[in-house]
Amino acid sequence: MSFAHRHLLGIEHLSQDDITTLLDLADSYADLNRQPHKHSDALSGLTQINMFFENSTRTQASFEIAGKRLGADVMNMAMQASSIKKGETLIDTAMTLNAMHPDLLVVRHPQSGAVDLLAQKVNCAVLNAGDGRHEHPTQALLDALTIRRAKGRLHRLSIAICGDIAHSRVARSNIMLLGKMENRIRLIAPPTLMPAQIGEFGVEVFDDMEKGLKDVDVVMMLRLQKERMDGGFIPSEREYYHRYGLDAEKLAHAKPDAIVMHPGPMNRGLEITSSVADGERSLILPQVTNGIAVRMSIMAKLMGPQSQNLESEP
Repeated sequence: MSFAHRHLLGIEHLSQDDITTLLDLADSYADLNRQPHKHSDALSGLTQINMFFENSTRTQASFEIAGKRLGADVMNMAMQASSIKKGETLIDTAMTLNAMHPDLLVVRHPQSGAVDLLAQKVNCAVLNAGDGRHEHPTQALLDALTIRRAKGRLHRLSIAICGDIAHSRVARSNIMLLGKMENRIRLIAPPTLMPAQIGEFGVEVFDDMEKGLKDVDVVMMLRLQKERMDGGFIPSEREYYHRYGLDAEKLAHAKPDAIVMHPGPMNRGLEITSSVADGERSLILPQVTNGIAVRMSIMAKLMGPQSQNLESEP
């Protein structure tokens, strides 16, 4: 199926068909990535620039591997030492990049909306790798692929998202994607970590883990994002772990075959125990593996006519 989008800035503008198209292609790339020869020429001759204004080892590495496996020329810009630090504006940076004629920009930025602004100023495809508290679309898509491969479907499941909802762009993107795919979504968090307009999200809200996890198919844990907090959101880390940390006792309230997920990096002993994170129901490492396949799929689709031959390659 076709994918009629120039950029991927968020989940909001994707249809059910768009999501299915991306996941179907990602499935084929997941199979390719298990082969001894993991290379495709789908983006051969094209240039990908990764611009990470926020540090993220796993996400940047995932995008770099994805681009190289598709045959793209990949450059990582050291934004922490860039001209932005010398006073250059984001728009000036965009104009400079335009002069280099890249084909794809992968951008991660601490300010919501910054990636959208860049997309308006450059003449190439732009992929949002996370902007402020706004969205993290590729994480939601890799989570969706992980669920679909584990459960055999991505609809009519009961899914709990637990933890720091208020500061999480991952939660926001997942709520939108999983809602579009007709799932029942539960948010579990203390009131201080729940968004103010939560009633508009079309979700069920719980502040008790045991009640919220009852009979769910999927448990998504979120990191406590201390770097985005400017006040006392929790009484103490010990109290937070006691009430909202996922351990075997709390997980027992979910379905016996419920899967456990986490976008990483994990705070072990705070939002999740090691026994659960490393247990047989955990799909945390497969999420990382699936992230490469999903990012390959998205980049290939964004490149449009240049990569139309790729769907037969994997």
